[in-house]
Amino acid sequence: MDGITWEEPFCGEGASCFRLGTDPEGNAYVAIAGAEDAYLTDSRDALRTMILDIKAGKADHLL
Repeated sequence: MDGITWEEPFCGEGASCFRLGTDPEGNAYVAIAGAEDAYLTDSRDALRTMILDIKAGKADHLL
């Protein structure tokens, strides 16, 4: 999709690299690096909430 500005990949040890992106319309995108055409999308507010929740430890049980 044109108009998505992708951030540099976030990579873990021996894991896939994820990329976050945004567009001028206020949408946010999450994709695996190299597969940016198969993304998950929602609002920037939803992405912000997800990041804050992860930082607060709400996803620690997945580790």
